[in-house]
Amino acid sequence: MSEKPRFYLTTAIDYPNSRPHIGTAFEKLGADVQARYRRMEGANVFFLMGNDENTIKVAKRAAELGLEPKPYCDDMARQFKEVWTMLNISFDDFIQTSEERHHIGCRKFIQKVYDNGYIRKGSYEGWYCEGCEAFKTEKELVEGKCPDHKMPAIRRTEPCFSFELSKFQAQLLAFYEANPDFIQPESRRNEILALVKEELRDVNITRVGQTWGIRVPFDETFTIYVWFDALLNYITGVGYGTDEERFAKWWPADIHFIGKDITRFHCALWPAMCFAAGITPPKLVFGHGFVNNDGQKMSKSLGNIVEPGEILSKFGVTSDAVRYYFMRECPFPSDGDYSEKRFVEVFNSELANTYGNLYSRIVTLVTGNYAGTFAGTAGQTADAIPGLDIPKIVANVREAVEQCRYSQALQAVMVDLLMPVNQFMEANAPWKLVKTDLPAAAKVLFTALEPLRVATILLKPFIPLGAETIYRGFNFDTPWESVSYADAARPGRWESDLRVTAELNEKGKVTPVYQRLNVKTT
Repeated sequence: MSEKPRFYLTTAIDYPNSRPHIGTAFEKLGADVQARYRRMEGANVFFLMGNDENTIKVAKRAAELGLEPKPYCDDMARQFKEVWTMLNISFDDFIQTSEERHHIGCRKFIQKVYDNGYIRKGSYEGWYCEGCEAFKTEKELVEGKCPDHKMPAIRRTEPCFSFELSKFQAQLLAFYEANPDFIQPESRRNEILALVKEELRDVNITRVGQTWGIRVPFDETFTIYVWFDALLNYITGVGYGTDEERFAKWWPADIHFIGKDITRFHCALWPAMCFAAGITPPKLVFGHGFVNNDGQKMSKSLGNIVEPGEILSKFGVTSDAVRYYFMRECPFPSDGDYSEKRFVEVFNSELANTYGNLYSRIVTLVTGNYAGTFAGTAGQTADAIPGLDIPKIVANVREAVEQCRYSQALQAVMVDLLMPVNQFMEANAPWKLVKTDLPAAAKVLFTALEPLRVATILLKPFIPLGAETIYRGFNFDTPWESVSYADAARPGRWESDLRVTAELNEKGKVTPVYQRLNVKTT
């Protein structure tokens, strides 16, 4: 038996100076959909997340709270993991850059780059943004201020070690040409090409006079600059410096999911660092868009930051609702928007009505009129609903998921697949037909069940809780744990009569998987 193909994906690591908000969660949800899909497709998946802890901001925040940095970081890591677990994010490992395994790997990496002759000692002068913890070029400033943090950049000069990034211009351009899919979506590619062709400069990779951080092995008076350190989590998280066999198994990464604002670090600096250390670069970097709140950028100063837990508690919903909204309403490659009003509209219209109500109707009619069994369906396939090309829809959804166009994938499931099924049900009205022609009504219900089965498989990476409940509501042959998109593309055929296996309440009714929301929104 051949070994499963491996698939390694990561998200950006986050500053733990505050709890994660929905903008941060957007990235993790998109990565989780991909991880769950790849597992369904038979891959051996490793999904890495983590926190970026060796920063001045973290040390300052810990001091404000009267804590040492390490205990503060550990508690924030606990809080972050609680939020990710609350959203049903299926990460395999969570790396903290204050961990020993990361320190060991970083020191090995920077020593390797130094030994290879790509690090030189000198001094650096430039415009520095404390919010970004990065030097900025004149072009990146707006009236002398960082456009992201709205604070004046500070002219700063300091002794340092520099990574000779400019030496890798030709190699980077050749790499992009040989790997045209490396930078995704395509709209980010031109930005990086322009940067590498026109503005590729050597990078200050150390700080002096700091007690918090990773010491440079060839000069311990310096610590490693946060970006050079942070990018290395992608390799230290899979054993670089501590478990070379494990590292060889997983590297290179198949996808790095990052915010579009840090594309240049990941698409120019990071592959050059890999070249300098003799490591293969990652296969693909995907820069996703941002999430606004009612049309405004989220910020502490505006007081409009929303945490995922606030949505769950206000509306009394499961993680599926948050997962579905952001993957459906916010196009992953570009920007999206959150509003309470739209959240309720999308939930009620699509999860509760189009999907959940179809399931409830079928279960209710079959249990109430046929003792819960589709008699005579053993070995049978359902008739196709006219005009509904299920294999084509499955192929479209698969392509969209693999390209991280999640909103388009969900559009295909809800609009192209499930809406015609609901129209078919309305046109044939089996709830009326059972009163006059039980066999005819049974045929309608059996026909409608097949696309519901298909939709449920396709939705598994997006809304795993509700999809599992609905799938397990019937005795489908393929176990939920091993179901794949290929199963969705094939017509269902059953060894025994299909029957309802859903739990019924004391009134003999099925509990709605997605109960309509009736909540006042602001």
